[in-house]
Amino acid sequence: MNSKGKLYLIPTRLGDNAPLEVLPISVKKIIELVDDYIVENEKTARRFIKKISGSKSQQNLKIHLLNKYTESSELPGYLDACLEGKPVGLLSEAGCPGIADPGADIVKIAHEKDIQVVPLVGPSSILLALMSSGMNGQSFTFNGYLPIDKSERRTTLKKLERRSFEQNETQIFIETPYRNNKMLEEICASLHPNTRVCIACDITLPSEYIKTKTVKEWKHVNEDFHKRPAIFIIHKD
Repeated sequence: MNSKGKLYLIPTRLGDNAPLEVLPISVKKIIELVDDYIVENEKTARRFIKKISGSKSQQNLKIHLLNKYTESSELPGYLDACLEGKPVGLLSEAGCPGIADPGADIVKIAHEKDIQVVPLVGPSSILLALMSSGMNGQSFTFNGYLPIDKSERRTTLKKLERRSFEQNETQIFIETPYRNNKMLEEICASLHPNTRVCIACDITLPSEYIKTKTVKEWKHVNEDFHKRPAIFIIHKD
């Protein structure tokens, strides 16, 4: 019998809306059960936990930070509680742990230590955008961030467009929110006029905006995407 605690992959909201508007009650039940957490940002994690379970004692929480400053040698120790029979929660900063998120390193270690991994249902901006795009959901690639250098970015955009056409594969990518408008300008300047482009931003929020148009049509759209979390999806038919 496995007496180890489980690693729960706990999704969070994509913006500042009421947690139980977008998260199932099972997330609340697990948060009420778990006291040991692995998070990107302690302040926002504590705020989220308090929001979803106001009666939970913040004093009893044990928080491990997992971000770009975390040494890889520290990670195995983050799961010591599981080895002692206690549950641990891997909490994303936004959306689902391990998807465009550093949590995958912890999940890998959990498998190596034979710790049961339990993913909880929650919003993924990538999948919600793909669902809403009208593009091929049978074959797609998430490409993360594109190069910052303008020439390299243009070359990458053309490569993704060609791949979408040759392999009928939807191409998904993201950008730092303050560069969203520049990304759209680059898309319009680089890609074929008939290539379809979906921009999905502020997903699940009152300001949600999801539109799929051709490059030619986007050139005439007057919408400000500055500092709004967005997903870009392209497909050339």
